[in-house]
Amino acid sequence: MKPSGNQPPADSMADKAPHRIQVVFRRPEKVKRPETLADTVRTTAPGNVAAAFDELERLIGLREAKKLMYEIHALLRLNKEREKHNLKLEKQVYHMVFKGNPGTGKTTVARLFGKLFREMGILSKGHLIEVERADLVGEFIGHTAQKTRDLIKKALGGILFIDEAYSLARGGEKDFGKEAIDCLTKALEDHGNDFVCILAGYTDEMDSFLELNPGLPSRFPIQLRFADYTVDELISIAESMVEGKEYRLSPSAKEKLRQHLMRKRHDVFEVNFSNARYVRNAIEQAIRKQAVRLLAVPEPTRDDVMTLQPEDFVWSAS
Repeated sequence: MKPSGNQPPADSMADKAPHRIQVVFRRPEKVKRPETLADTVRTTAPGNVAAAFDELERLIGLREAKKLMYEIHALLRLNKEREKHNLKLEKQVYHMVFKGNPGTGKTTVARLFGKLFREMGILSKGHLIEVERADLVGEFIGHTAQKTRDLIKKALGGILFIDEAYSLARGGEKDFGKEAIDCLTKALEDHGNDFVCILAGYTDEMDSFLELNPGLPSRFPIQLRFADYTVDELISIAESMVEGKEYRLSPSAKEKLRQHLMRKRHDVFEVNFSNARYVRNAIEQAIRKQAVRLLAVPEPTRDDVMTLQPEDFVWSAS
């Protein structure tokens, strides 16, 4: 098509304006804002801390524990900003009480808290020393204090996790458990945040224990409640467990396990249900049942040896 008489050809226009500059305006790309608190933490934490938070976030449930660690990270970050302006820094005590039924993740969280505290610079080592009454209480006068001091020394730079801590007060005034409490209380004053002490146990027993020792609540300002897992969360835990063992649940096996867990969770006579621990025991028993079942199969396939079937899950009350 030829250009009209009033419009010069394109080539001639280019010749008349050889130095013309063409400007193209582009809209700036929108930066996606973090949608959750966990996302915000990932964008503000150093790589090693963010990796530890990812590990925490992968744990099923445990919302209160996750929220606490995000708050601590935020406080540490804010302290750095306050330091730039020569403002006072907020120093906190990190000794804690974990309350909840067995199998709700208390020990797992304590171990991961140690790792996070190390990465955040709160603790120098971050290791976990897990003890119970028998590890602290001695058999004669003076023995308890020495045992307790030795364990505290091992825990320096990390976490001293005392499971079923309420058992230290069960023997009354003359019991050596009281001596362990007194020695521990003194260590909290002497060592400050050189180590973190976590007292753990059933909710009601821990509440009673803290009421009997008026000085303890102020020394353990952080109290976390570990709720029982929902049935959906327990099924997710079961799937994670079998995957880690290179097994899998058949759809019908998963449904049988779900129905059983629903009955257990709604049984009014079921006291202190052991949550993830119960699921782990059920999975391990099912693996043994599967092994016996496959004895009758001369050459089981890969799918046979990996898949747990409904007949592998057997309970006396089913």
